Amino acid sequence: MTKRMQETRPVQGVLWMLASGLSFVGVNGLVRWLGTDLPAAQGAFVRFGFGLLFLLPTLPAAFRGGFPADVTRLFVLRGVVHTAATICWFYAMARLPVAEVTAIGYLNPIVVTLGAVLFFGEVLAMRRILAVLVAICGALIVLRPGLRELGPGHLAQITAAFGFGASYLCAKALTGRVPATVIVAMMSLCVTIGLLPFALRNWVPVSMVQVVALAAVALCATVGHYCMMRAFAVAPMTVVQPVTFLQLVWATLLGLLIFGEGIDGWVLLGGTIIIAAICYITWREAVVRRRVVTPKVSAAGV
Repeated sequence: MTKRMQETRPVQGVLWMLASGLSFVGVNGLVRWLGTDLPAAQGAFVRFGFGLLFLLPTLPAAFRGGFPADVTRLFVLRGVVHTAATICWFYAMARLPVAEVTAIGYLNPIVVTLGAVLFFGEVLAMRRILAVLVAICGALIVLRPGLRELGPGHLAQITAAFGFGASYLCAKALTGRVPATVIVAMMSLCVTIGLLPFALRNWVPVSMVQVVALAAVALCATVGHYCMMRAFAVAPMTVVQPVTFLQLVWATLLGLLIFGEGIDGWVLLGGTIIIAAICYITWREAVVRRRVVTPKVSAAGV
């Protein structure tokens, strides 16, 4: 019975990751549907405001014990970079095809990989260097600089990818020092506060339909993160990580069927190359981790 349950866990992980991907595509679709009627900062503020409401019950326990000064600085730093990245992402999503934003967003793990080397002293072996270079080539295929004009939306999404990567690095530094629920709650609180002055600067009236749509964005994002954590909990990342590639497929279909966006073969090709590089890096990290954990044959009987 136990063996059978273990065999089904990878399937559960894939299903959880499928649900996560569909949830995040729902986020993309709703923000794309909202368009440019709301300023990017205002739309992001309302979205994170609803997200903060969902996490409000966790905040009293988070503040009860207080935080060391360096942890507080990390919370603030993450809030600043995540705020900037969120504004850029909302701006890009309202102006670029959904599939293109999704493909460029796949650069996040590459930024995290490079940041882990620079800030955490992780070793970047030649194979991982080549994988990073392949991912950069994939990004160039998506963007095609020099072959077409790159607008503010493209620059905003590239900035968002780097900003979210920096945010994940801050979260990595916080892991193990504070509970995961506190990390998420503090991120939502700091980003909501960070977005407030930008939202008030160009505030426009918000209709009830827009409020409901942004509440749905917050709900989809929360469900997406929950499903992702569940996937990582029941299956190895090498199993569930490739499933994230389907987000590009869902995003392409969403853009085609709902928004009438054409299918750009270059975007699909570049996105495929990026996600292949990410999958390779994830697989290599899992292999190295097993080598470190598994004892040598000569020591197995000790």
